[in-house]
Amino acid sequence: MESAIIVSFLGTAILLTLMPGPDILFVIAQSISQDVKAGIVTACGLCTGLLVHITAAVLGISALIYSSSAIFSIVKFAGAAYMLYLAFCAFRAGTSSVHFSEKSAVAYGKLYQKGIIMNLLNPKVSLFFLALLPQFIQGRTNVPEQMVVLGSIFLAQALFIFSVASLLAGRIGSWLTTNLFLSMHLHKLERSLLAFIGGSIAFSDYSE
Repeated sequence: MESAIIVSFLGTAILLTLMPGPDILFVIAQSISQDVKAGIVTACGLCTGLLVHITAAVLGISALIYSSSAIFSIVKFAGAAYMLYLAFCAFRAGTSSVHFSEKSAVAYGKLYQKGIIMNLLNPKVSLFFLALLPQFIQGRTNVPEQMVVLGSIFLAQALFIFSVASLLAGRIGSWLTTNLFLSMHLHKLERSLLAFIGGSIAFSDYSE
């Protein structure tokens, strides 16, 4: 692939990743309410989900979702329900400490799983790759290989940006926890973000 195409795709990918969306908001929510590592682990889970979407786009599976409004709706509402469930769990946590007391591998493992599930249950991600990747394909030869390269570039930059967002959000979270009043309300911020993400997925338009 020509370097100009790669640079153009990378610039587009960075801009799209920086746009406020469910993934980056979810990472920020975990970093603020938990810690930096929680955000990075969540980002790793989301990017693992991206691997599935990229593979689906390469194999053409995403076209099936795009061609069926019923399939799209089922996956969409399943994703919205999952995010609202996470918001409910955050609500039940109440005003207890928002940091892991032991930073256990089990807790971080659950966050990794949440990241994967959230990404897989957002059908617009599959449609996004199906629409974006072909725009940067050169010619009609080695199309799957080109899509894999472009998908890998997107995944790498997304993981980098999510990690930076985690670091910045984690600092904000550390500052908030020094204030007792704000610390007691971090769960409200987390569940509000999760509810917002769930709503944005539920009301996403099939035609977009």
